Amino acid sequence: MTDDMFSIKVQIAERFYPLKIKRQDEEKIRQAARLINDKVLQYKQRYTDKDTQDFMAMATLQFVINLIDCEQQQNVVSLEKELGSLSSELDELLK
Repeated sequence: MTDDMFSIKVQIAERFYPLKIKRQDEEKIRQAARLINDKVLQYKQRYTDKDTQDFMAMATLQFVINLIDCEQQQNVVSLEKELGSLSSELDELLK
């Protein structure tokens, strides 16, 4: 283990998970755990007839849908930039 690695325990949905992480990733990991726990709590409050596994699955599904949306938006932005560049090149060629 290198000096920039250390161990933490992260609580997600009433369970603790020991992790070995890079120091610079600690806040990001703790923030991710908070977001998951907040989402699980929202589902717990909304659906009283489900268990923690169901809440985790629903939270995971929602986060992955958001991730896919972000990736698709990023692809659109990248495509727009590429089209802009091609348009500029065509303008130059047509002059």
